[in-house]
Amino acid sequence: MRESDVIIVGAGAAGLSLAHHLTIPDPVLTGTDALGGREAPRVTLVEAPEGPLRSPERTWCFWEDGRGEFEDAVVRSWERLRVRGPDGTVWESRPHPWRYKMIRSKGFEALVDARLAASPLVNRVTATVDVVRNVDDGVHVLATAPDGRRLNLGARWAYDSRPLRRLPPARTTLLQHFRGWFVRTGARHRPFDVDVACLMDFRTPQPAHGLSFGYLLPLGPDRALVEYTEFSAAPLSTKAYEAALHHYTGSVLGLGPLDVYATEQGVIPMTDARFPRKIGDRVFRIGTAGGATRPATGYTFAAVQRQSRGIAAAYRSGAVPEPPPPHSVRSRAMDAVMLRALDSGRVDGADFFAGLFGRVPMERLLRFLDGRTSVREDLTIGFRTPVLPMLRSVADLAFRGLREAPR
Repeated sequence: MRESDVIIVGAGAAGLSLAHHLTIPDPVLTGTDALGGREAPRVTLVEAPEGPLRSPERTWCFWEDGRGEFEDAVVRSWERLRVRGPDGTVWESRPHPWRYKMIRSKGFEALVDARLAASPLVNRVTATVDVVRNVDDGVHVLATAPDGRRLNLGARWAYDSRPLRRLPPARTTLLQHFRGWFVRTGARHRPFDVDVACLMDFRTPQPAHGLSFGYLLPLGPDRALVEYTEFSAAPLSTKAYEAALHHYTGSVLGLGPLDVYATEQGVIPMTDARFPRKIGDRVFRIGTAGGATRPATGYTFAAVQRQSRGIAAAYRSGAVPEPPPPHSVRSRAMDAVMLRALDSGRVDGADFFAGLFGRVPMERLLRFLDGRTSVREDLTIGFRTPVLPMLRSVADLAFRGLREAPR
């Protein structure tokens, strides 16, 4: 028996976003056709019980033109962006019409939860999913409720947003890993320019392999999120992150005594691996598991929204609602070259990124990172990088086989 048309496994950014786009009417349309040419789907959203399967609170950032559909969850936004080179050189720009926006996961979840609660189409289930499998003309999900009951759920389609246990084989795999402090400096010391977000500050000591940078998002004149980030093969210990943050906030930024009132820490894969989105006739992967994370940057939230809109549009049109590629073939190819150049040491990571921001208008660079540039613009950006090392990396990729990702 089918209780739903769609089952979504996981209620993080990808799962909630897909449920939202499938069931919340398009504001451009009205009446019975508000969700397109067919009846809106009945959705069962399965979220993990409280415990280790639920992610801690996270910060998601993205850039957007104008007011977005999740604007009520935006904690802060900035119209000016800054990058600092290893020697302290500053590049700052207003990349009109883009604004850089910050959302906290709990705020996003509260906003979308409230919208979904008002929809009769959405059924929420708290359970640990054990099996997702294809059956004749549909899918079957076996799960375990917190009280131990076995649940059997049926639907026409299933979307699984759970993290992969292991990354797929790739030619290059790096990790973007970080730890952040939410800090207060005190009312008498107000060092932060609330209008400017610093995306990369390369005045941090650079590791022997990969690169590191500081990241600073002002939340008020005396409050900010300050992160230390590395692109490298393996994460650091918490003690090492703490030492790096003490050095960055004290010796580099000169902030003085700080009240660290919250922290966050994470690891994001940067890989040219292929992430299969279709894992059965009617079972699909979405979110990071479905390749939504941009290999060159680690940004994911905007691609999750594109992927969710694509699924919803396909469903409404009567087509197979398969997740579309979150990034173009051209974007992934250019990212693969950059990752190989960084991993091989052919380019200095800090100089590479600082030079890119110094030579390419920031508005164009943001469109490139969002996959919205033309072939001509992509070539122009490519020629602003160290050409010979990048060409050697292209040749390297042609002969480099797939390798298992580190455990």
